[in-house]
Amino acid sequence: MKLANPAPLGLTGFALTTWMLSMVNAGWFNGDAVPLVLASAFAFGGTAQFAAGLMEMPRGNTFGVVAFCSYGAFWWSFALFEKFFVTNVPAHFVGWWLILWGVFTLYMWIGSLALSAAVQGIFLALWITFGLLAAAEFSGIAWLKMAGGYAGLITAAIAFYVAAADVINETHERAILPTGERLAHSRTNRLASTS
Repeated sequence: MKLANPAPLGLTGFALTTWMLSMVNAGWFNGDAVPLVLASAFAFGGTAQFAAGLMEMPRGNTFGVVAFCSYGAFWWSFALFEKFFVTNVPAHFVGWWLILWGVFTLYMWIGSLALSAAVQGIFLALWITFGLLAAAEFSGIAWLKMAGGYAGLITAAIAFYVAAADVINETHERAILPTGERLAHSRTNRLASTS
């Protein structure tokens, strides 16, 4: 029995929520836009992405489970923090939180080196995003936060592309949008889908 690929759901939840927050971080919108970011973080970036991670379990995709469940939980924790706790936490502690997410993203990027070039691009751009945002928290330098916002927009754009490629390529049963798929990985996927 062929199982549906939950990755486009997880990637879209990640991409949309990252894009919305990054528009605020880049300075396109002010704090008045944050409530809609938080709603998206709870419903789509958090819940839909976490669900996608759980759907990766029967497919035996450890990378997908860890990535989607972790970043889904990231969005839940971010929304809870912004809604209830932001005024009571020192900026340097927020910086450490971002650094630790950067550490996680770094080793996920190393894991992604076995996957497509596009997926590698998501994790590399996200790692840079966390680094810039952490530096902004520690230093208080506004342009670092803005740079983190633009890096987040790049991250989201790549994730949107990979999600679209997964849906369009699978629906049309051929590679319409290239992702730089690794030959060994695509062979393994084909074998798994036929067994």
